[in-house]
Amino acid sequence: MSQPQAQLKLANGDALPLSLKELVALLVAMTAVVALAIDMMLPALDDIAGDLGVLHANDQQFVIGIYLTGFGVAQLLYGPLSDRFGRKLVIQAALAFFILTSLICTLTPTFELLLVARFFQGAAAAACRVIATAIARDLTSGRRMAEVMSMVMTAFMAVPVLAPMLGQAILMVAPWRWIFAFLMLFGLGLMVWLHVRLPETLHPEFRVRLRVKPLLAAFRETVSHRLMLGYTLAGAPFFGGLYGFLGSSQQIFVGHFGLSDEAFPFAFAAIAGGIGLSSYANSRLVRRLGQRRLSHGALIAFTTISAVHAAVLMSGMDNFVLFLVLLAAAMAFLGLIAANFSALALEPVGHIAGTASAVYGFVTGVVGAAIGSYVGQLYNGTATPLIVSQALMAATALVIVIVTERGKLFQTGED
Repeated sequence: MSQPQAQLKLANGDALPLSLKELVALLVAMTAVVALAIDMMLPALDDIAGDLGVLHANDQQFVIGIYLTGFGVAQLLYGPLSDRFGRKLVIQAALAFFILTSLICTLTPTFELLLVARFFQGAAAAACRVIATAIARDLTSGRRMAEVMSMVMTAFMAVPVLAPMLGQAILMVAPWRWIFAFLMLFGLGLMVWLHVRLPETLHPEFRVRLRVKPLLAAFRETVSHRLMLGYTLAGAPFFGGLYGFLGSSQQIFVGHFGLSDEAFPFAFAAIAGGIGLSSYANSRLVRRLGQRRLSHGALIAFTTISAVHAAVLMSGMDNFVLFLVLLAAAMAFLGLIAANFSALALEPVGHIAGTASAVYGFVTGVVGAAIGSYVGQLYNGTATPLIVSQALMAATALVIVIVTERGKLFQTGED
């Protein structure tokens, strides 16, 4: 990460005024917006529900689910918009909207207005995920791009682990509204950083006009490929189980198992940390073992552990330590599934990767959020509905993968 600035160039040949270190830090900050706005909320859900008069305890989960829905829907927009108007203008506009929606969340007098603002906050945050990748692609290619994105993801691993702790730290000295105030200030700081330090990375010659027919043709082609369609459909229920956990984790750990508010972030960190470690392991193993071997094996392991965990809970063995160990063991395999499913889906559509990536993010995001919200609403004071649902969703994903691969798992193919 100590490469000289001159090695990073804009499309017109000018040197990028950022070092590689600063570029990676900027991309990490952009992608962190998404996770911070999810995970910092988790310790505050009870306080939000109490302060805004939420009548049904499970309804507090919509603070997470509606954000994920907005995030999924908006991914279809930012690729074409940034290809037409440039990365910087679109990300700056999205961050301004993120700041506005965060302000509304901070000041909201009602739960209903909070949910509306959260939907649009998620829609604004989606730009950070999409355009961060586009900026990396504008400035780098091949192994250098893989190197940069690997650095970004390695640093990003800390965000889901630390975010609930940061949210809890704010709650120890201020009301829950200050979490949204923090997000507003974070977005403002990122907006200023981008404005001052990052030039437009898309060369004017590469800008693409917004035309409906080519866009629709690209969308149609995207869903016509077996691998693209299959792994997208498999990702939706799998991520639905994950989103169900995000929405109900605070109720399960604090409400059911009786953890203190201060202890909850550490329990969550134990699970998020496992996902981060497996994501890192995937980046080291995927070139040697291939995407199919890793993701197929991990999905089978996730399904098996979740099924065993469901059987344990239904037998009456509802012990916190056993619950945490089994859940963390299953969730650790997510790092071997998520990135590889995405790569396998995009494998046959590299020539329209931007559109295909948007479709994948839209389907897995929106459908996953809908499934996750339903799973969360099944919470009945125990962890059983969540774990049973995760086992069923993973098994559904496994069946779809088997059909997609025509019954042949673990084949190296051309991955």
